Amino acid sequence: MKVVSEKVIDSVLDALEEYSDEQYERQMEAFSQAQPYLFAYLFSDDNFHLLTEDEKGYVQYLGLVVWLAVTRVNGDVPLVDNEHIGQAEERNYERLETATAHRFEERLDAFFEDTDQEPLLLFAVEAVTDDEENGEALVVTPEGRETVFVAVKTVIDTLTQAASK
Repeated sequence: MKVVSEKVIDSVLDALEEYSDEQYERQMEAFSQAQPYLFAYLFSDDNFHLLTEDEKGYVQYLGLVVWLAVTRVNGDVPLVDNEHIGQAEERNYERLETATAHRFEERLDAFFEDTDQEPLLLFAVEAVTDDEENGEALVVTPEGRETVFVAVKTVIDTLTQAASK
């Protein structure tokens, strides 16, 4: 499994920014065809019923970014099934809940201890933490950031694990 660099992630983000609505929908359709279980996970109201509509859309967008970046670097990824998704999500919640730090950002540090995909993990962290330098409003509410982070981290874990096989 090759590491997905920050440059690749930025390239995917730039491309998506330039897409028309139709091109974006085609990418989402390709994602749903290639990874139907992961796609269903990201669109499941059972998993994300506490999120705002904007946060739900953001989770789906972030999942697409991760999938595009991983496949751009590693080619087609074997199918990820519900069992692996559930296991990864559970591991991520456990790690977050057992972190001893009090501030949310500090609790995320534990995830960097054993990752081989640091740029993707940094992307997930930046997606749910304030970006005061750019003065941009964060889509994610304080109440939703844990759920959004775990969802994106779960996509990263399952895709990179499948790509390593």
